Amino acid sequence: MKAKTRIRNRKHYNKSLIQRGSIMVWFSEDAIENWLAPSKSGKAGRPKLYSDEAILTALIIRSVYHLPLRALQGFLESLLLLFAVGLTCPSYTQICRRSKLLGQKLKKLSKKRVTDVVIDSTGLKVYGEGEWKVRQHGARKRRTWRKLHLAVCPDSHEIIMEILTDNGVADCEVYPELMKGMPQSVERTYGDRAYDTRQCYAANEKHGSIPIIPPKKNAILREDLGMVMAVRNKHLREIRGFGGDEVARGIWKKLRGYHRRSLAETAMCRYKRLFGSDLKSRTLANQKAETRAKCMALNTMTRLGMPRSELSTV
Repeated sequence: MKAKTRIRNRKHYNKSLIQRGSIMVWFSEDAIENWLAPSKSGKAGRPKLYSDEAILTALIIRSVYHLPLRALQGFLESLLLLFAVGLTCPSYTQICRRSKLLGQKLKKLSKKRVTDVVIDSTGLKVYGEGEWKVRQHGARKRRTWRKLHLAVCPDSHEIIMEILTDNGVADCEVYPELMKGMPQSVERTYGDRAYDTRQCYAANEKHGSIPIIPPKKNAILREDLGMVMAVRNKHLREIRGFGGDEVARGIWKKLRGYHRRSLAETAMCRYKRLFGSDLKSRTLANQKAETRAKCMALNTMTRLGMPRSELSTV
């Protein structure tokens, strides 16, 4: 008998796919009501005309419909004219300038209570030659990338946190920063062997969660570091108890539910298929706001509906 995956909620999922293209999902009544900034901000200088929510809405629409900044301004102007709400549209230069600071203000991506989180990173291209050209003919020009670090809830598939860094930043360096902003309800975090470092285990101990990270092949017991490496030592003893080889590691991963970590790669695949694997912005500050807007748009698509698959025999 051959096993085959079938979608059981195809009708609901099909409607959610249609809703992704609806402008009312991305340009809602709440966004229109909060389009203008408060007249009195209490700060010196000229008050802002447009609110942060208006700039964020513009960035999300730009990401969903793959628009350049100038085309985004024309798109928003036509929407406001069709809706007849009597509002003006920020210029493309305003959206570009305001997005630099907007990426620093946005914190929460999801309000759900999560207990498990899977963490991984992926590369996003700024400029340079494509993968096919490099594979066929080799690299001849400069290629610049950024690393997007994601923390995903494996139950709801929503992105909990994201951090964009240069391509030279290691995964284990960003892990403690992710743990600082992690909700206190998180009980377990899943990561690959790149996070098998002392600073990552110390971040979990400070947070109060359990790291499910496979020790490296040449790992040794570290009793001299106290409670920081206690969980790692326990995992290493379990693997050695099963035999210490690759088969033992496979058994340990199944018992610990480590394979849930692959759902982080699923989220990255969804991100790149929907928004592409490159960045439109050129500065790191704008790129942070761009990736944050894309992650928020991906969470909105997730809430609209996800396929519920079941294995069946044919």
